[in-house]
Amino acid sequence: GGDSPMEDQTIIALYWQRDEAALDETAKKYGGYCHAVAFNILGCGMDAEECVNDTWLHAWHAIPPQRPLCLGAFLSRITRNLCLSRIRRLSAKKRGASQAELALSELDECIPARNKVEDELEAKELAESINRFLTELKESERNIFMARYYHFAPTADIAKRTGSSLSKVNTTLS
Repeated sequence: GGDSPMEDQTIIALYWQRDEAALDETAKKYGGYCHAVAFNILGCGMDAEECVNDTWLHAWHAIPPQRPLCLGAFLSRITRNLCLSRIRRLSAKKRGASQAELALSELDECIPARNKVEDELEAKELAESINRFLTELKESERNIFMARYYHFAPTADIAKRTGSSLSKVNTTLS
């Protein structure tokens, strides 16, 4: 109640009760965060807003049966996936390179593009390799990596947020 945000488990309980107040509480608590994720990826406020609204709809259909352990991470993953799908659809229109396209192009040397869907085993091995790589990094390096390649934050924003120089961020990423 009031102006303070509701606890995640209380919001999730509203979803399970099929109470539409869950959507309002979700938007109140995570709207700014999901919009920032979407804007970093898409670079367009209107597209970001649309993806965030779609996130709420996807959450409504996913909870139940899912009961996320961390609602913020669950919502950001939905937002991120919706934005990446939108980029794929829009890339043919050549609207200019978004932060996501720039970040993904930086990874081209490391992860070769494939035209066919990877089978489950290869996807699992890739996930395990990435997790091993991330656990070997210092926390500051891991935060920079995740900000760039998961949240698609611009390098200048990462530098500002971490208190690092732009050249240090770029060196860390390379």
